[in-house]
Amino acid sequence: MLRQEFLAVRNRLTADDVREAAAALAGRALELPELAHARTVAAYVSVGGEPGTLALLDALRARDVDVLLPVLLPDNDLDWGAYDGEGSLARVQHGGRMTLFEPSGQRLGRDAVTAADVVLLPGLAVDGRGMRLGRGGGSYDRVLARLERAGAHPALVVLLYDSEVVARVPAEAHDRPVRAAVTPSGVHRFPGN
Repeated sequence: MLRQEFLAVRNRLTADDVREAAAALAGRALELPELAHARTVAAYVSVGGEPGTLALLDALRARDVDVLLPVLLPDNDLDWGAYDGEGSLARVQHGGRMTLFEPSGQRLGRDAVTAADVVLLPGLAVDGRGMRLGRGGGSYDRVLARLERAGAHPALVVLLYDSEVVARVPAEAHDRPVRAAVTPSGVHRFPGN
């Protein structure tokens, strides 16, 4: 129910709203100290009403950062590939569920994400504890569990709209808090993460 409410708000955004938010979001994210020192960033290509990520991905590449993008597997886990510009993306239809833009080059394996200094996460909301509400597919839960098993501790950052930083979201035992949320108007940090 809560997920549908956030998605309904996103679905009401115009293309101009999404474009303006994407430019502001990229600017805010690029100010993060975590991204200033990162050599490898795991990110994603936004779709639909998600806060836009392409400008940010291109800016990271311009800084000579290795950008990893997810490839959705049939079991909802994620493989990874390198982002080499918008021309390196393929539009992939996943059953009747969704269409994503994924890297068309070589697959790097599910563990490639463990080399990331920063993982930029999609989400629908985040609360004051840094708990992220995802779409419910579990793909990023698997990624976060993989990072934990590998002893990898990248900075976890969620990209959202301003209205999606809320008082509380439901959390389960396996959920992991993020260090920060970036929105078009600023950066929200969560102590202890």
